[in-house]
Amino acid sequence: METPEFVLTSEGRQKLVDELAWREGDLTKEIVERIKTARDFGDLSENSEYDDAREEQAKNAARIAEIRAILANAKEAEDTGHTFTVSLGCVVELVDENGEVSEVTIVGSTETDSLRHRISNESPIGRAIINHAEGETVEVQLPSGKTRTYTITKISR
Repeated sequence: METPEFVLTSEGRQKLVDELAWREGDLTKEIVERIKTARDFGDLSENSEYDDAREEQAKNAARIAEIRAILANAKEAEDTGHTFTVSLGCVVELVDENGEVSEVTIVGSTETDSLRHRISNESPIGRAIINHAEGETVEVQLPSGKTRTYTITKISR
């Protein structure tokens, strides 16, 4: 089975490194203390605090493994030093056929956040605008089957 390759911006990589440090440090210590405290309550077979702490420990270990795998297989987005075409890490202003303006940041698939308008380079819009320049118009095939047209009006980093 082929190992997936992730693309991260430098900001996204740093967030994962910070989260990993927190999970391996402070959070792990906190969970261990919760387990110790819960053990002191006695019978572990009917001890919900102990069960909750152990479940949290398992979730934390799984997330640590996931972050390590992402970091081990991540390729950092290249900063080309110019903003002539859309690439990872770019902030792109788009105008659709109805004149509605939206601004998105192109990020790797592990960094997406729709509330902050951070879209994946693998999303339909992300795929359509990558390597295009300001002033270009692109057609995007949406998952619903509809097609939308966007004009790239501004690219920045």
